[in-house]
Amino acid sequence: MKLFRKIFFWCHLLTGVTAGVIIFTMSVTGVLLTYEKQITSWADLRASRIALPSPDASRLPVETLLAEARKARPGLTINSITMRADASVPAAFGFNGGNILFVNPYTGAVIGEGSRKVRGFFRVATDLHRWLGAQGDNRANARAITGACNLGFLFLVLSGIYMWWPKKWTKEQFRNVMWFRRGLHGKARDFNWHNVIGFWSVVPLFIIVLSAAVISYNWAGNLVYRMVGETPPAPRGTPAQSNSVTERGERGGETSLDGLNRFWIRAEQQMFGWRSISLRLPATSDAPLIFTIDQGNGGQPHKRATLTLNRNTGDVVRWEPFSSYTTGRKLRMILRFAHTGEVAGIIGQTTAGLVSVGGAVLVITGLALALRRLRGWIREITEHTEITEQTESY
Repeated sequence: MKLFRKIFFWCHLLTGVTAGVIIFTMSVTGVLLTYEKQITSWADLRASRIALPSPDASRLPVETLLAEARKARPGLTINSITMRADASVPAAFGFNGGNILFVNPYTGAVIGEGSRKVRGFFRVATDLHRWLGAQGDNRANARAITGACNLGFLFLVLSGIYMWWPKKWTKEQFRNVMWFRRGLHGKARDFNWHNVIGFWSVVPLFIIVLSAAVISYNWAGNLVYRMVGETPPAPRGTPAQSNSVTERGERGGETSLDGLNRFWIRAEQQMFGWRSISLRLPATSDAPLIFTIDQGNGGQPHKRATLTLNRNTGDVVRWEPFSSYTTGRKLRMILRFAHTGEVAGIIGQTTAGLVSVGGAVLVITGLALALRRLRGWIREITEHTEITEQTESY
């Protein structure tokens, strides 16, 4: 048993030292991204909220708003439209490159654009979190590094539970690894912080790191389906399909959306209590229209559904609420947003942010403990060498 524990300890220590810097980077950027949606929305809308012209005012047709947006930015290609139920929030039109144009849905007047500084900040934080800031072809290598370090983090969490488990369940022993103790310094303080933060973070941290593995690796995502006895879905789309929207934007072409008004009204009637409806503009004029209808915060898959309408007839091709998905797909979607905590709303996001702070502190205290152990070895080797030399000199 002692040998087994020693093996776990050394594997835990070596994994932490090897992957520590990358895990620290992902933890810190995870903290920065905690409230990305809320901060971005605040920055975008702080000067763009609108007042109703009159109590009984109605919104202009979506086609009219789209025409005004295209007129305002003739050199850019619109790729998405988002309308919110909140009467004070303008219609949002997304352009290639990630920028957003806001239009007053009652007058058609262009209000402004999304905050470039805030969006740029979160784009940099996301790049660091996913790819360590790498660009282009280097992202594949960086993703392999972050994925491997995330697996290492998962091992650290699991092995940490084993290492934390007291040999004897005494009140004093349990208190030492559960609560912060005052007056500690150096190694004792780092050991106490490492154990206490690890104890209180272990469950949400395990969920966050496990979901990151599912996001990082296809085999991990497929394993979710296989665990519930389902066959994993085929990879989405072909390269030609995935690049179609980008190619359309590069050519500067605009897809005709005649009749969009009635399609949009159909989408609004599909789900009661919707908070937002988004449409990703199709690449071709005969492609179906796929609406995302959301009753939640954008990160709660159980409150979101997809409606696909026939472009020519307006008939429903597919209606996919969360309840219609298989167990495997439900789990896969939940894990995607469990990583950010959004699946549980603001409480989940806050928990994920706090746990990310804890992850950064775990790295710092773990590396500090490892460094102190290394210094102890060096000191022992030095003292042993000095004693040996003195003995040989007599």
